[in-house]
Amino acid sequence: MIYEYWIFGIYLLVGVCFGFASFPYRHLFSEGPDNGNESGQGSLLRGRLFWVLVCTWLWPIMVLTGINTAWVISKRKRKLHNKLPNT
Repeated sequence: MIYEYWIFGIYLLVGVCFGFASFPYRHLFSEGPDNGNESGQGSLLRGRLFWVLVCTWLWPIMVLTGINTAWVISKRKRKLHNKLPNT
């Protein structure tokens, strides 16, 4: 039974660390590769706390979403690079 508690605790700890590390880049996980409009409502602490709570439980989904967004951004950059004329 203790083994399950350790696994669950590690899962939550990884989620908290992921939430703190990914907070400045949260627009990549929700609205796509562009920055969202900053509404200026609420405090930074409250926003960070909410983000960490969401990531604590959903970090595997957030990781997959981030990988997909990175792939879309690299695909757009490659397409743009191929359209540029050679100088």
